[in-house]
Amino acid sequence: MALTKPASRPANPRFSSGPCAKPPVFSLDKLSDAALGRSHRAAIGKDKLKAAIEETRDILGVPADYRIGIVPASDTGAVEMAMWSLLGARKATMVAWESFGAGWVTDVVKQLKIDAEVKTAEYGEIVDMAALDYDTDVVFTWNGTTSGVRMPNGDAIPADRGGLTICDATSAAFAQDLPWDKLDVVTFSWQKVLGGEAAHGMLILSPRAVERLESYTPAWPLPKIFRMTKGGKLIEGIFKGETINTPSMLVVEDYLVALDWARSVGGLKGLMDRADRNANAVWAFCEANDWIENLATDPATRSNTSVCLKFTDARISDPAAFAKAVQKRLEAEGVALDVGAYRDAPAGLRIWCGGTVETSDLEAMLPWLDWAFHAEIDAQSQAA
Repeated sequence: MALTKPASRPANPRFSSGPCAKPPVFSLDKLSDAALGRSHRAAIGKDKLKAAIEETRDILGVPADYRIGIVPASDTGAVEMAMWSLLGARKATMVAWESFGAGWVTDVVKQLKIDAEVKTAEYGEIVDMAALDYDTDVVFTWNGTTSGVRMPNGDAIPADRGGLTICDATSAAFAQDLPWDKLDVVTFSWQKVLGGEAAHGMLILSPRAVERLESYTPAWPLPKIFRMTKGGKLIEGIFKGETINTPSMLVVEDYLVALDWARSVGGLKGLMDRADRNANAVWAFCEANDWIENLATDPATRSNTSVCLKFTDARISDPAAFAKAVQKRLEAEGVALDVGAYRDAPAGLRIWCGGTVETSDLEAMLPWLDWAFHAEIDAQSQAA
């Protein structure tokens, strides 16, 4: 039986989890003030890079004594800089409940060969953070981009910890409340919650992290792009916009535009509210339909940005093939682009709900998801 397609469509069908949707006011002419063809070391370049750092500090509420640097290679580069420069002074605890956290485990255990205890949880679950030894250096993701599971808060992290906490917050920053006093290193990229472009990462260091950098020298050689000290002292210029290598001034301008938009919608609180409204729209859809549910098993740990879903209908014999078929239908109709689950994650869908997405677009897309599910169920039944 032919199914009736929904009457309306999203104005913007982009629900990718990275690079994510641009801010709704974005247009290319907003980049006309970019310092193109100018050195990033000229006054205009330095001023724009410094503005990117200070606007980040202001909107996120980063303490004044924390350093913020723009570094190469997106969030991955920022995390690697932190691990290669800071780890090894004491035992480490590596925490993973999704693919990127698992990648950090591989780097520390197999590449750096640091004495480390590894704590893992399955997709949809989270490690018991209260059971960790915080006298070790603890490396973890705040929000699992590929599992849709996030830290509910930082209550488990003690204020009097002996080790450093190194937090990959790339799909959490600008959408979730990060407790800065509990975090010694925080990393994220511009391509996530603010819909920026790729290749640049942000590295935020607490005074405790700076003290470690200035008092500890790793046993392994550091590539140039990882070096943050010289003569046992922090290279302060890195944290004032004097980047280690050449940044794209076009991408910097794009980030400044996104930060300006973020301020216009109420700053961090406004961005968090937008993400919450978006995620709630998807969660309500799951509650209303018994064939789909959130991959995160505990509502308290559900991500409000990378919302991961799984199909639960007993008629589905091949979950991976079914999910891909549904994704293909949505893309063919131009109503939801790039919503497939991450390649290492359980079969299903991943719908980005960060603040650059309009709730009205999600509300227009979800009936199409209902249509695509039933159309694929019918096709599967007819093929049987």
